[in-house]
Amino acid sequence: MLTSRETAVDYMMPLGLHHIFAWSHHYGPEPWTDIPGARPDWLPSYYHQAEARGIGFDRTDKGSNAVSQYFSPLREELGDVKTCPEKFLLWFHHVPWNYKMKSGRQFWDELCYKYDSGVQQVREYQKTWDKAVQYVDEKRFGHVQSRLKIQAQDAVWWKDACLLYFQTFSKLPVPYDIERPVHELDELMQSGKEQKNK
Repeated sequence: MLTSRETAVDYMMPLGLHHIFAWSHHYGPEPWTDIPGARPDWLPSYYHQAEARGIGFDRTDKGSNAVSQYFSPLREELGDVKTCPEKFLLWFHHVPWNYKMKSGRQFWDELCYKYDSGVQQVREYQKTWDKAVQYVDEKRFGHVQSRLKIQAQDAVWWKDACLLYFQTFSKLPVPYDIERPVHELDELMQSGKEQKNK
């Protein structure tokens, strides 16, 4: 479970996505949040900037120029979409949905696979933990097992919410070999509104 941080990044905010959590509690996804009167930089859309052509915040010299805060050669590495590490891609660049990634996939597909890999990794943690039953006392085993169940549910919640929402911009299908969503976008968006009104 040493990779749990990276797993959480993969099912929550992969490839440099950020600030797309729920307004009222920050534990779940809510990339669609729009609060009338809120500062733009408090809202997810300010950061993900998803639209029909692509997604991501342009911090290059053609955007906000935040990349200028870094010394050379890091400034040039981060400022070039071709050399920017993919884990920071959407932090520094607005990327077309069909941008070719190092894997050879288009960006949309890569995003889908990242979210799915986070879900699958949590399921692997559950299997690994279940094998430890004979080595751990019953109370501790049950406690960790219940936490991993919650994490698995949360991972699916994040994957479904983010992919279904960003799909409204990309208009591209989720790759056929990725686990199908179990949630509906409208229901997820409605539950977010109900949380805000509490």
